[in-house]
Amino acid sequence: MYRFMCKSKIHSATVTEANLQYKGSITIDESLMESADLLSYEKVQIVNLNNGARVETYVISGKWGSGTVCMNGAAARWAQPGDKVIIISYAMMEETTARKHRPKVVFVDQRNAIQKIQSEILA
Repeated sequence: MYRFMCKSKIHSATVTEANLQYKGSITIDESLMESADLLSYEKVQIVNLNNGARVETYVISGKWGSGTVCMNGAAARWAQPGDKVIIISYAMMEETTARKHRPKVVFVDQRNAIQKIQSEILA
C-alpha cells in the first residue's frame, strides 16, 4: 500500500505579493524552496491562515534571499499581501517508509527569513 504523506512545509509564511495577471503558480524565494526541499514546478497546497482557503498550484523560483511569496494567477484571489500561509508539499510513499517518515518543516519570521528547520513530528 502507498500513502500520501506531508513531505515538507513552510510554516506561517507571509504573502508578499499577489499577481492576478500571471499565468498561474506561487513564486517562492529560492532559499526557502531549497530549505523545504521544493523543486520548480512541484505541486503544493497553500493553506491561508487568515481566511481558511486552500488552493493547489505549482512552485516557481523567486530571487534567492528575497523573502518572496507571491500568489500568481487564480491563486491571487485566495491570498493577499500580508496574509499568513502554510505551503505544503506531499509525496507518495510505501507503507513502511511512510511509517518512519518525518516531514521537513521550515519556520519563518514575518519577513520570510528562516528561523528554524525541523525534521520531526511536531508535538
